Amino acid sequence: MKAIRPTTVGLVFAAFLAIWHTLWSLLVAVGAAQAVIDFIFRLHMITPPYRIAPFDLGTAAALVLVTACIGYIGGWAAGAIWNWFIPRDGKV
Repeated sequence: MKAIRPTTVGLVFAAFLAIWHTLWSLLVAVGAAQAVIDFIFRLHMITPPYRIAPFDLGTAAALVLVTACIGYIGGWAAGAIWNWFIPRDGKV
């Protein structure tokens, strides 16, 4: 196995979470989020307990920024752990 760059893994995770939450924010902005979240809860046999709040650009930006930061930290940690467990002499 080869070593990987934790920074690269962190950026990939950050981008994934930022895009995912940007899409969620767009669903809220166009008024489709309530139907989506209700559908997801019903798939899990849960009566939908939540109501989606009105869209707020500042809150949406904070959501994307915070989740991107969490994604970067988690991805960096995953990359560092991966490198910690690979054999040092190149043998598998």
